[in-house]
Amino acid sequence: MSKSLGDIVGALGGTLIGSADTAIDRLAPVATATARDLTFVSHLRYASQLTRTQAAAVVVPPGLQAQAVLRGPCVVTDDPYLYFARLTQWWRRVHEPLPAAQIDPLASVHPDAVIGEGVDVGPFAVIGAAAQIGNGARVGAHAVVGKNARVGEDTRLHPRVVFGDHCVIGARGVIHSGAVIGADGFGFAPHEGTWVKIEQLGSVRIGDDVEIGANTCIDRGALEDTVIEDGVKLDNLIQIGHNVRVGAHSAMAGCVGVAGSAVIGAHCTVGGGAVVLGHLTLADGVNISAASVVTRSIAKPGHYTGMFPIDDNASWEKNAASLKQLNRLRERLKAVEQAIAQASEQNTRP
Repeated sequence: MSKSLGDIVGALGGTLIGSADTAIDRLAPVATATARDLTFVSHLRYASQLTRTQAAAVVVPPGLQAQAVLRGPCVVTDDPYLYFARLTQWWRRVHEPLPAAQIDPLASVHPDAVIGEGVDVGPFAVIGAAAQIGNGARVGAHAVVGKNARVGEDTRLHPRVVFGDHCVIGARGVIHSGAVIGADGFGFAPHEGTWVKIEQLGSVRIGDDVEIGANTCIDRGALEDTVIEDGVKLDNLIQIGHNVRVGAHSAMAGCVGVAGSAVIGAHCTVGGGAVVLGHLTLADGVNISAASVVTRSIAKPGHYTGMFPIDDNASWEKNAASLKQLNRLRERLKAVEQAIAQASEQNTRP
């Protein structure tokens, strides 16, 4: 179903230059957009893309308005990337509206559960005793909401999510398929060559506007709760250990592992495949590169990277200690080389 540029600007704002009747069939990347697509160019350094794209119209910043007008219709906005993000949301609402809310007759809803207005529960979903489902929430097919769990308003649990007993998530959250919230943390006491289970008596508390990717696992706390604060974004296949705390608006890419009792500050990022060891603290505004292993607490915001080959522990510790001295040794070596060169020059003078 086509939409016009006028429809889009009417819904989202921005300055339209060109025909409001320009038809848009699809949102597309700038490199592959065709004659009925809308794309965006976010920064002045990508100006050359304007001359190559075949898109019907382009969303651009003010600095690219002149170039964009030369090729055809455009929408000018201060932050094209943000505009395009909101455009994708609007486009989905228009083209893929959610079906009317209903509780499927094949769902199992405990009579003690509290179900708000406009809640949708899919087939074979299970809502446990004393669970609370907020207004407008959606629980997908085969999803499970445990006893005494609370799901906030307009939060969506996709099919096959497991949301454990006593766990809490706030408003407007999204949990994708296969995620498990509130499994037992990995806690065992060694005893005479065996392991004795430590019962995990805490819960998981998740704030508002949190998105959790497919097959991600967040373990419940041992005694206190595991906490995910407002606005956190977690990719697929992430492991969050028990009693971890993740600060507001932090984001983690796929396959990150955060061990138990680590504290991640607000507005942090952790790249794909990185690991944060247990009981460490990362300050607000810390950015960890992909595949890094965080082995110490970080007290200052900034960008950190750490990768090192595996070895027996004693050798690894010696090598790691030596590695820290490399820059100092390099400077000493340069000084020695300069001294040798100067001495050699003096010796060769007549």
